[in-house]
Amino acid sequence: MYPSRFRYEAPATIEEVIDLLHDGGGEAKVLAGGQSLIPLMKLRFAAPELVVDINRLAGLDYHRVDPDGSIHVGALCRHADLERSVLLSSKQPTMAEAAPLIADPIVRTRGTLVGSLCHADPQGDWAAVVTALGGYVVAQGRDGRRTIPVDEFVSGPFQNVLAYDEIVVEAVIPPPTGTVAGGYLKLERRVGDFATAGSAVALELSGDVVLRAGIALTGVGASTINATNSAAVLTGRALTSEVIGEAADLAAVAAQPKSDHRGSAEYKRHLVRTFVERILTRVTETQQRAA
Repeated sequence: MYPSRFRYEAPATIEEVIDLLHDGGGEAKVLAGGQSLIPLMKLRFAAPELVVDINRLAGLDYHRVDPDGSIHVGALCRHADLERSVLLSSKQPTMAEAAPLIADPIVRTRGTLVGSLCHADPQGDWAAVVTALGGYVVAQGRDGRRTIPVDEFVSGPFQNVLAYDEIVVEAVIPPPTGTVAGGYLKLERRVGDFATAGSAVALELSGDVVLRAGIALTGVGASTINATNSAAVLTGRALTSEVIGEAADLAAVAAQPKSDHRGSAEYKRHLVRTFVERILTRVTETQQRAA
């Protein structure tokens, strides 16, 4: 199937992008990697009157760590850049573990982390990872910039809280207050398939005590689930087997899966419980080897 007719613009500045989005009156879409938008247009699930290609914008293809320890990912930073990033592998294990699991190599070559967050797919990986890390996006519109926590940014399946004339220019992970640890695990039937279930865990530690914990789930609800009760159990405590089991159980309770061709609801809850337990157990094993 061919997409509906649309107007195409490729501006060179963010200001031009915002003006085009404003003039589009809600009937315009931003194109970065195109790995979500183009398939939707080909199937006519999306039929924008205007496509605004931002790939000519200079200076948005970065990912960096600032002096305060915060991680910044620009709107045109590709999944593949993060997959190969020495910076992430040394600074942020949860992101580093998720990056190679995004879709397939073709998608990772063109798709972007920011685009994935904006697409707000309930089975998207990055939203769970950035939520677990307490991250936020920076949106720019005619009135300037504003920050939006990712767990507030997604308003529902394939929906976000951006105004029609705003664009996300970067995603930010706040600086850690302790030693970082964590990971991301998911089950997919084959490479590139949507996740049957996935769990992101992000920890900040002082010795063996958890200073901050974030746990978020993908594929087991109408949108990314922030498993706050599960994370709260870990805060201020050491990762004993009892604490790990309690957190894993609460993560499974937070899941809201539905039975489908990928598995039963109970099976998906079991996956969430198992993934959270595995990640936390792996953290404790790493601590013991380092001691």
